[in-house]
Amino acid sequence: MNTSPLAKTATAPKYNRVLIKVSGEALMGDKGYGQDLKTIQRIAVDIKEVADSGVQVCVVVGGGNIFRGISGAAQGMERSSADYMGMLATILNALAIQNILDQTGIETRVMSAIEMDQICEPYIRRRAIRHLERGRVVIFAGGIGSPYFTTDTTAALRASEMSCDVLLKATSVDGVYSADPKKDPNATHHATLTHHEVLSQDLKVMDAAAISLTRENKIPIIVFSILEQGNFAKVLAGEGKYTIIQDQK
Repeated sequence: MNTSPLAKTATAPKYNRVLIKVSGEALMGDKGYGQDLKTIQRIAVDIKEVADSGVQVCVVVGGGNIFRGISGAAQGMERSSADYMGMLATILNALAIQNILDQTGIETRVMSAIEMDQICEPYIRRRAIRHLERGRVVIFAGGIGSPYFTTDTTAALRASEMSCDVLLKATSVDGVYSADPKKDPNATHHATLTHHEVLSQDLKVMDAAAISLTRENKIPIIVFSILEQGNFAKVLAGEGKYTIIQDQK
């Protein structure tokens, strides 16, 4: 019996096609570096739950658990080279998520902006859409293939190209706060925000390019915690605690 929050919804799911951005740091679990298999398995189960409900799922994964380009540049590396190293880290994470999803019985495709024909497909927009229409989870890796762009911007770009109904940013906190809730116990949780408020208040949700791109293409952003099992399906069903960023209607 399917007990998913999405399965309990009497009407059709609110969202037909979604993109979830999973940070590299989320894949570390309690480790200080690298991939934690149990954490990746838990996230894969969440993705499977949503995919099994009939929602088409895209994934963009970061690489900060392995290498962060901007940190490398800060330590003296040439920025472009550092960013390319970060893009390669996202491919390692994408392959790990694909492997676990395959073991759960979900058909997947990894599509990379950097061509690596022996291990994944090159990113081609129309091919990606066909994969989604056939029920496959598509994992976008390699950033956008160019330096100086974050994986947040990649998520906003791919969500726009795939005509996604919503972009979900999976983080370690349950939404957007007025300050870092881990440091400030008086930080206030925002249930709703507009894209303009995020930009004008300089809230550290995603980089400005990503916020502007989703605003231009009228794509709402849901910020939620990936640390609790089942939260992905819950927030899509309108349950639990999260922040939704969208223009006022």
